[in-house]
Amino acid sequence: MAVVADPILARTPYGGGSVALLPTMQPVIRSLLETDLYKFTMWQAMLHRHPQTQAEYVFICRNARDYPLTHLIGELNEQLDHLCSLRFQPDELAYLRGLRFIKTDFVDFLRIFQFQRDFITVRDNAGTLEIVARGPQVHVMAFEIHVLAIVNELYFRRFEQAPAVAEGRRRLADKVALLRAFGQEPRRRNPFEFFDFGVRRRFSGSWHREVVATLQREVPEFFKGTSNVLLARDLGLVPIGTMAHEFLQTYQALGVRLRDFQKAALEAWVQEYRGDLGVALTDVVGMDAFLSDFDLYFAKLFDGLRHDSGDPIVWGEKALAHYARLRIDTHTKRLVFSDGLSLPKAFELYRHFADRTQLGFGIGTNLTNDMGLHTLHIVMKLTHCNGQPVAKLSDSPGKILCDDQTFLAYLRQVFNVPALETPG
Repeated sequence: MAVVADPILARTPYGGGSVALLPTMQPVIRSLLETDLYKFTMWQAMLHRHPQTQAEYVFICRNARDYPLTHLIGELNEQLDHLCSLRFQPDELAYLRGLRFIKTDFVDFLRIFQFQRDFITVRDNAGTLEIVARGPQVHVMAFEIHVLAIVNELYFRRFEQAPAVAEGRRRLADKVALLRAFGQEPRRRNPFEFFDFGVRRRFSGSWHREVVATLQREVPEFFKGTSNVLLARDLGLVPIGTMAHEFLQTYQALGVRLRDFQKAALEAWVQEYRGDLGVALTDVVGMDAFLSDFDLYFAKLFDGLRHDSGDPIVWGEKALAHYARLRIDTHTKRLVFSDGLSLPKAFELYRHFADRTQLGFGIGTNLTNDMGLHTLHIVMKLTHCNGQPVAKLSDSPGKILCDDQTFLAYLRQVFNVPALETPG
């Protein structure tokens, strides 16, 4: 299929020049296995427990771009057509079947699964790129990571590739050197371990593979896995991930009392995985409201907690204090940090907490799209379930996503969460 020429050619920060137009469509996604592990784990849980749920996911770009994303629409539609032609292959299904926590019936479902093009639409809405996936949740929830990876790669194909990759390699070498220098510091009680969480906002699929392979080869004592299931399989790494906001948010619309949705979601997770995948996400309605629901039962059953918004030091201290109040040894638990991390920030958090608890660090954009280019802050979030709005009351201003202010106010009231002031 021919690619529509883009009349807007963005300048690069390397001294000008424009991007050579691609003569034919080059697929961004070549395997349905190339997504975050937690898409599979949430997908399985929803298939088993709420397969009838209807859902809507909406794409949003939270920051300024070098050129309008609406210029991608032609190619984006071609890429989505291609995505909807893909099927899970026998070797991919065999790999998933080999993961202890993946059930046979879920693999059987994936064997016949195919994305439906009618469930996702793309359009120019007054100069804004609008992407909406709407339909049965078990048929639309997996669009998210693929769509974000497609938008990101199409966007960065507009820039000169050679200088960007050269700069990326230079920065990656600096990261390896930084890790080796860090390794000379005095040992602490718990080790430093980090993971790749960079599928959705990567520069490109080929660059993502190079980054992960380089870290695996050069610093295996620190680099312990990737959320990218395809790369985990191909490179023999541990696939990393548990749950995302959408899993807990879905329970806001499943008929349980709103005040109890977190407990209902956590209980469903425990029953589904029975000891596996035991890191809980805490910021769907804020850390304080989460901890009020995270009682001794859940604190003993879950291995740890994941931070994704708000001050990480404050969050971590609250988590450790909560475990202490429950008389749980914090050295048996794990705190995972994943909010806009870089290696220096991860080192700082490690030095602060490493003598008191186990730690993990999921690093995304700073690993897979550190090319000296202005990156996109794109998300594709669950907004409605079964015709009802759902929301996230993030601990960070700007991360709250809900277009129904009445529901948002009600959610705040139910959980006694004050409105955050957005910095001016």
